[in-house]
Amino acid sequence: MPFAVTHVLSSIIAVDLYRDYIAKHRKYFTLHTVFVAGFAGLLPDIDILLGKFLSSFGVEFWHRTFTHTPFFGLLFLVPACILWGMNKKKLAMYFFVTTFGIFMHLLLDFTLSPDLAGGVLLFYPLSYADYGIGILGSLTTLQTMQLYAAMDAIILMLWLWHEEWKHKIRDYL
Repeated sequence: MPFAVTHVLSSIIAVDLYRDYIAKHRKYFTLHTVFVAGFAGLLPDIDILLGKFLSSFGVEFWHRTFTHTPFFGLLFLVPACILWGMNKKKLAMYFFVTTFGIFMHLLLDFTLSPDLAGGVLLFYPLSYADYGIGILGSLTTLQTMQLYAAMDAIILMLWLWHEEWKHKIRDYL
C-alpha cells in the first residue's frame, strides 16, 4: 500500500487541480476545502489507530476492513447530497471532497498494493474478498518501499512546480 504522504498528496493535488482548472464556483473550493481533501485521503487508515485503541480493551479490529470499502466512502456522500439539497453548498462540499479523498485512497490501494492480498473490500459487507490488481506484485518489499518513496518525491516536486507556475508561490517566500 502506498505511503500516507501519497494518499494525502494525491487527494490534495486532484482537488487543487479541479479547483484551478474546472470549478466554476471557487467559493466552494477554498484552501480549507483542499486541506479537508488531503485529510480525507488518509481517513481510511484511521482503522490503524482504532485497532490499537480497541486492542487495549481486548477487541480485535483489523487494518483494511470497514474503512477500506466503498461503503465507508458512501457514508460521507449521503450527507453531502442532503446538505446540497438543503442549499448548504459549502458544507456539502466538505463532505463531497471527503468522499473523493476516501475513494482516491481506495483507488491507490487497489492499484498499487504490492500483492493481491492487499486490495480493497469492494463488496463489503456482502463479501470479505479483497480485490486489487497488484501491479507491484513482482517487486521485493525493499523495491516497493523505494518505489513509494520515489513516487512521493516526484509527485511533490511536480505539484510544487505547478504551484510556482500557476500561482507564483515564489512571491510568498
